Amino acid sequence: MRGTFGLREVTPVALGDWDGGWRCGDVVLSPVADHARAAWSAKVRENLKVDGLRLARPVRATDGRYVVSGWRADTYLDGVPDARHDEVVSVSLRLHRSTGALERPRFLSQQPVAPYGDVDVFAAADRAAWEPVPLRALKLGGMQPATSPDGQRSLQMLTQLSTLRKQVRTPPQLVHGDLFGTVLFAAEDGPGLTDITPYWRPAAWAAGVIVVDALSWGGADDGLLRRWTDLPEWPQMLLRAVMFRLAVHALHPRSTPEAFAGLARTADMVRLMV
Repeated sequence: MRGTFGLREVTPVALGDWDGGWRCGDVVLSPVADHARAAWSAKVRENLKVDGLRLARPVRATDGRYVVSGWRADTYLDGVPDARHDEVVSVSLRLHRSTGALERPRFLSQQPVAPYGDVDVFAAADRAAWEPVPLRALKLGGMQPATSPDGQRSLQMLTQLSTLRKQVRTPPQLVHGDLFGTVLFAAEDGPGLTDITPYWRPAAWAAGVIVVDALSWGGADDGLLRRWTDLPEWPQMLLRAVMFRLAVHALHPRSTPEAFAGLARTADMVRLMV
C-alpha cells in the first residue's frame, strides 16, 4: 500500500488520532470507512482555501486515485485538539463561507441501507432532526434504536423536542458536521483540519453541533450557548443539533450512559432557549 502512494521507502509510525492513521514522513495513510465520502473530501480539500485554516491536502496514488483499497493519503499537520470552543465555532464559520458554493454530493441524498454502519447511523440521525416524525422512516426500514434505559430516554427527549421545532428559512449548504474534537491547534500555526465530514444543512446548524458537543462532553462553560446568538435562527439550529446528537445516541451501538448524562443536561438547556 505504501508503494501505491510513493511511500515504499518510508517507515510508518502509528498515530493516536487521524482515524487510525500511520505517519510516513510528511504523509499520513488512513483507513477509509466510506470510499465515496473519502474521495469527495480529498477532491474538495485539494484546492479549497479558507482564511486562517490549514487543510490537509490529499496525496494521490501513483495512478492518480485518491483512495486505494480502503486507504487514503494526506499531508501531515502538526497540532492536537484543544478546548478552544469559541475558536472552533469561528473556524466553522470561515470554513463554511468557503464551502457555500459547493454542490450537494449525490451520496447525501441516499437513504441508509442494511447492514447499517457508522455512516448510516449518522445519516439517519441527521434526518431524524429534520424529518416530520423523527426516525419513522428508519424504523420502517428495519434500523432498531437502542433498548437500553439511556437509549430509550434519548428517544423520549428526541420526540419531546421535535414538538418545539419551527420552520427555518436559512438555506442549506455543504457543511462539515463534526468539527468538535477534530480541529488541530499548534503553538505557532493556525488551526488545522484533516478531513471534511459532509452534511447538507445550514451553516449555523454546524456551529450548533459544535456547541452541543462542547457543552455535553468538552467542559465548555454554559455561556457558550449565548455567545453565538447572532447566528441565523440560532435557537432552532441548537434544537436540531441536540436532536441530531440524541438520535445518534439512540441508534449507535457504542453509546454509553455516561455520554448521555452530559447530552441530557445540554438538551435541557437548549429547551429553555427555544
